[in-house]
Amino acid sequence: MPKFLLIYHGKPDLQSPEDGAKHMAAWKAWSAGLGAAVVDPGLPVGLSKTITPQGVEDHGGANPAAGMTVLQADTFEEAIELAKGCPHLSGTGTIEIAEAMDLEM
Repeated sequence: MPKFLLIYHGKPDLQSPEDGAKHMAAWKAWSAGLGAAVVDPGLPVGLSKTITPQGVEDHGGANPAAGMTVLQADTFEEAIELAKGCPHLSGTGTIEIAEAMDLEM
């Protein structure tokens, strides 16, 4: 079954610690609801840097990554539908999704 990388960008609209707690509860419920589709629940990330041929840029560029998850689904469309329910999509959060290539390394 194909695997898909969900790369989170931006951030949800959290105005208080209570909002953060509600967001985490929603995140855990969404992730648990995906069941066996979750290959790796991933993790949030902190500040990033972008490495270019010219050197290193601070802050991850124009749209820095906020975290990642690996899902499996039968089709790209199914993976998109699974991702659409993610609480990260509140506020300015977006999700980039890409199918993992199964290559011998």
